[in-house]
Amino acid sequence: MPLFYTQPVPVDANRHKGKSLRDNPGFGFSARTNSVPVSGAEFALAQRHYPIVFSGQGVPIPVAVLGLRADENLFVSGDGTWLPQTYIPAYVRRYPFVFIEATGGQLILAVDEGGGFVVDGSKLPLFDGAGKPTELVNSALQFCAAYQGNHKATAEYVEALQAADLLVDNQAQATIAGTERLSLAGFKVVDEARFNKLPIATLETWRDKGWLGWTYAHLLSFGGWNALANLAADRKKAA
Repeated sequence: MPLFYTQPVPVDANRHKGKSLRDNPGFGFSARTNSVPVSGAEFALAQRHYPIVFSGQGVPIPVAVLGLRADENLFVSGDGTWLPQTYIPAYVRRYPFVFIEATGGQLILAVDEGGGFVVDGSKLPLFDGAGKPTELVNSALQFCAAYQGNHKATAEYVEALQAADLLVDNQAQATIAGTERLSLAGFKVVDEARFNKLPIATLETWRDKGWLGWTYAHLLSFGGWNALANLAADRKKAA
């Protein structure tokens, strides 16, 4: 299952008649994960708040680092609210909706029934009295479609990074409140020296595709490690 999802089922007028989304559910579902996928289109906004790295296992995917420990999201408080004035990754905002692949490769909208977001009621209904999707469902469909498009574009970018041999293993060190030292590994980053040696023709192609901006945003995001350490220190002090 994708991260956060336990029981995604197709959004269906018969199955979900009289069903509604829970009001103000918050982001508590993401409180115990230290990273979430981000698309290249999000890099410019995400790099202001999170280090952006590439997963080190299997096919690399870009992720925003949310915490310094495996089960810690430093941006979600105990009441499920996200840190104010901070960009919330689209992967998180998409929940509990997601696209699932049906027979023949067709993508259909699904909702996770295992996370407690789907409830009886009519405050935020999935379907109206005539059995037609509400604006909430239509908006979710549009959001997931845009997310899927950005996901495909990002996969093409990652393939280009791999083909150019630009992704290298990396690790980060953090000191919390001047006493606790943490080490994070198992991820990859773009090797800036190799990137700077790319042929002019390749750089022009990447410029036209928007990949140069994505790469620079990724490199600039490394300043976020200090911000994570500061957030961890604040949380430790509060505890």
